[in-house]
Amino acid sequence: MRGFLAVAVAVALGGMSIVAAAQEPSASATRLTIYNEDFAVARTTVPLTLKPGVNEVTTTSVTSQLEPDSVVLRDPESHNPIQVLEQSYDSAVVTQGWLLEKYEGQTIDFQLPAPASGGVGQTIQGKIVRAGADPLIEVGGKLQFQLPGVPLFPAALQNTTDGLVLKPTLRWKIDARKAASFPAELDYITHGMKWQATYNVLIPATEDTTGPEKADVMGWVTIENHTGTEFPEATIQLMAGDVANVKQFRPRMMNKVLDAVEVSAGIVAPQVTQKAFDEFHLYDLHRTVALKNGETKQVQFLEAAGVVVQRRFELDNQSGYDEANPGNAAVVEKIKNSETNHLGMPIPAGRLRVYRRDTDGQVQFVGESMIEHTPSEQEINVVTGKAFDVTGKRRQTEAHSSSHSSDESYEIKLGNQKSQAVTVHVLEHLNQQNWKITARSGEFTKKDANTVDFAVVVPAKGEAVLTYSVHYSW
Repeated sequence: MRGFLAVAVAVALGGMSIVAAAQEPSASATRLTIYNEDFAVARTTVPLTLKPGVNEVTTTSVTSQLEPDSVVLRDPESHNPIQVLEQSYDSAVVTQGWLLEKYEGQTIDFQLPAPASGGVGQTIQGKIVRAGADPLIEVGGKLQFQLPGVPLFPAALQNTTDGLVLKPTLRWKIDARKAASFPAELDYITHGMKWQATYNVLIPATEDTTGPEKADVMGWVTIENHTGTEFPEATIQLMAGDVANVKQFRPRMMNKVLDAVEVSAGIVAPQVTQKAFDEFHLYDLHRTVALKNGETKQVQFLEAAGVVVQRRFELDNQSGYDEANPGNAAVVEKIKNSETNHLGMPIPAGRLRVYRRDTDGQVQFVGESMIEHTPSEQEINVVTGKAFDVTGKRRQTEAHSSSHSSDESYEIKLGNQKSQAVTVHVLEHLNQQNWKITARSGEFTKKDANTVDFAVVVPAKGEAVLTYSVHYSW
């Protein structure tokens, strides 16, 4: 395994790779642990200079989707206990409605529409009697329920304490026993940030797809920042696993979400590493990343060559195929997540795409599937679609029942129009707890309490027939 590699942006299907530059994080960089469930833990520092008594402290090093009651402010050296008397949070969601509320009871200018003959519309004054969803405006001594025009707000609010805040802001009243100056640690939970893993599996051209094949596997992390805040330099960790998080009211974002993809060039960066943490897995990028608001950033974190992929054909009776509606076998690509297979690290859940080169050397997309979190030594199963040339017909040939038992028999005809023989796994889900296979034309494996797997070899350009009988008792 080439491992969880350097942070890189690679044109995986064309062979060219561009690798992002390594950077040393500064002391003021925000440290982010991003979770799959659309939230993150942010850790940064706030320089505090306190005098004895009550101090007013303000910081804009927060997001517009912060959970106010998640805030932790402390001295990381534990030399200066911080007693927060009050905390106020303004998410800086500057909208027309928000400004109307700020100017409620005051008179402002309104720009009327431009006349049809051209030019600029005139300006009139109106008093905001009531803001909110149904504003009430006084114009010329009369009240109206509609804004007379586009409101023109002064450049700054008169009340500086509750003024126009363009950045999310936290304010504290801190009681200090003595004068002190130190960098305080600020921790909080924010929504609007998430990550997901995607994987590309590239299989070389071959005429025989029934045997083991060696493929290249590339893993990407896609990070989305919709917090309403830019992080010029952030160190990032990614938490993989299902972490319980109570869904609460979330402040609206100040800015419209726009997606972008940033690609950087430079020298090789430190390796991405992972470690077990609690009941989850934590991945560390070991570098500083710039995350703009509304940006989608991609980071390559896995690259492995010579990974064995084994194709498997499956026909499942739960898909409802029968004589009248023949079924096409599902194509399942199986990958063992082991060191011997050049993998072996815990694989985060995500979308896995499979590509194959054709005989002309062109890369073709052949299917994709979502995979679950996959521990080391477990198997990854990717359903890429239905096989065009491998089909099945299923019918019940016998059925008998009594007061405490029943007997059923089935016939499954399998067809293969490929130029190679294939093994089709016929999955039969039995409909009672107490069952026994009383007759069969081939061997089977018991997969669970109610499922059996018949592995049937179907010759090239030929057919095979599976029959079995089952006895139920209750």
